[in-house]
Amino acid sequence: MLSAEALRLAAIEVLRPTAAMQTGTGFPTLAREHVLDSRAASLHDLDLSAPYTPTLALYSPAGRSTRRGPHSDAMDTEAMATLEIVAELSTQIVDNVNGNFADAMEIADTDAKARLVLSALCAQVRYMLEWSPTGAIFRRIAVRIIGVSEETHAVPQLGLRWSRVFLTYSCEVPDDDFSTSGLPEPLASFSAVLPAESYAKVKLVELAEAFNPVAPSPLEEIRVAVGVERMPASITTGDVTASVVTSED
Repeated sequence: MLSAEALRLAAIEVLRPTAAMQTGTGFPTLAREHVLDSRAASLHDLDLSAPYTPTLALYSPAGRSTRRGPHSDAMDTEAMATLEIVAELSTQIVDNVNGNFADAMEIADTDAKARLVLSALCAQVRYMLEWSPTGAIFRRIAVRIIGVSEETHAVPQLGLRWSRVFLTYSCEVPDDDFSTSGLPEPLASFSAVLPAESYAKVKLVELAEAFNPVAPSPLEEIRVAVGVERMPASITTGDVTASVVTSED
């Protein structure tokens, strides 16, 4: 669903504003510029001089569109989308065999400071998306936030816990509208309000280039034949016709 992509891109613009990327200041969360689109953090993203780097990775794992009821027409739909945000304290894992890599820092039960930092990061995400004035662009796509869940990455049976939280948003979104030419709604109107140099704007331009819909043929004529057993033979290809046979039987 294209609406699900718009939901994720809107969240990226809120959590990593274009103005902050241009000036290097004014980032709204502890993750700063480390807000990643559909990928996990790599060593290149980390501040290796720090014990850990707060990062956010955003994904669009699911979307669906259903009719509102058994008697609804094809255009009367209700669309839902899921936004998954992986918040973590990323660090370099030293592996002398396979090479170093980035992963969430393992966290001990007694490491209260790291847990508080991670909780603060999740709270900042929720505030920015759900309540902040700049989050209005996200709420333009997420017309109703149905639920938010937070799950810590852990295997408690083995005593393993990582400084990673899965933050999952279930949202009602506008369904994809293909009734106009060009980029479908709500992507077209969403793109129009984005800053010209924003990451989301660039991705929507790429999507518009990849999306090449076939414009529907305009309806030019409707012919109705009443009181006949068959349609006239002069009907041309492309005409929309209807036949109504009347009888007193």
